Amino acid sequence: MDAIETRDRRDGLAAALVSYVTWGFFPLYLILLWDVHALEIVAHRVVWAAVVMIVIVAVTRQWTALLRVLGDRDARNLLGLASLLIGVVWFFYAYGALTHRAVDVALGYFICPLVTVLLAVTVNRERLRPAQWVSAAVGLVAVVVVTVGYGTFPWISGVVAVAFGLYSLVKNRLGRGVSPTVGLTVESALLVPLAAITIVAMSLAGTATFAVGGLDVTDLYLVVSGPMTMFPLLLFAAAANRLPLSLLGNLQYLNPALQLVSAVLVLREDMPVARWIGFALVWLALGILVVDAARERRRSVAAAAVAEATAPSGTVGGPVS
Repeated sequence: MDAIETRDRRDGLAAALVSYVTWGFFPLYLILLWDVHALEIVAHRVVWAAVVMIVIVAVTRQWTALLRVLGDRDARNLLGLASLLIGVVWFFYAYGALTHRAVDVALGYFICPLVTVLLAVTVNRERLRPAQWVSAAVGLVAVVVVTVGYGTFPWISGVVAVAFGLYSLVKNRLGRGVSPTVGLTVESALLVPLAAITIVAMSLAGTATFAVGGLDVTDLYLVVSGPMTMFPLLLFAAAANRLPLSLLGNLQYLNPALQLVSAVLVLREDMPVARWIGFALVWLALGILVVDAARERRRSVAAAAVAEATAPSGTVGGPVS
């Protein structure tokens, strides 16, 4: 690994860590908006996030790329679906934090990789290795344990996991033809009309808090929620271009782990035995996935090395002109 690759790896690791730490402690930021309805929080996150992304597009001069994506019906439809799904995630993230159920949100993010595996099988028709089936089964048992022990189905966890899993699937279908900056700009912009209607409706109903009786610190927190939303997403995009997917995948569990720490140690949410057992099973399922992925990667590297070593002379690296 040369100096440039080493620097890229270091910068990517720093970007990923800051991104996941920001997401992990974001429930604590939402506590500053305790008196604001979750729907209003999401509406302002959308509006101010769109403003931030449009400024970034203007500064980086990506208007041509943005207009090209908006003119592509398939890309526009996929981004529209992605925007609705991420809007659902944002709403229940805020709702969970403001109703003392941040632990359920954390559980949803832990379950998300298992949902992604199931979507790979049912939608993409991918074949799972035995270890992946075992991991999915353990994850299902974890949900059953939490449901039986807690008395109710952790529906917030289920909604967050399914919505984010579907969001990942849509982004996967989108491919690499859309840059992260342009994609996030379109996603946030497509939600702005719905967010604007929500803000106006809540203002007319007298349930809004923004700019009621003049601007105050709560209004500032609502505005800052936009940059707080896009900042980790942009860092994540930067990290994805610099780190191996396996390392990025393993680091993603830092987010719900910090959410759990925030919920239990700072927000003082209840954590009965059934929840601990359920989380332990989810961690076991994720551990199986991580170990299996590492073994598969080693096998692939070894197979590639053998293929290169046994290839006839002059065929390695493509045809020789």
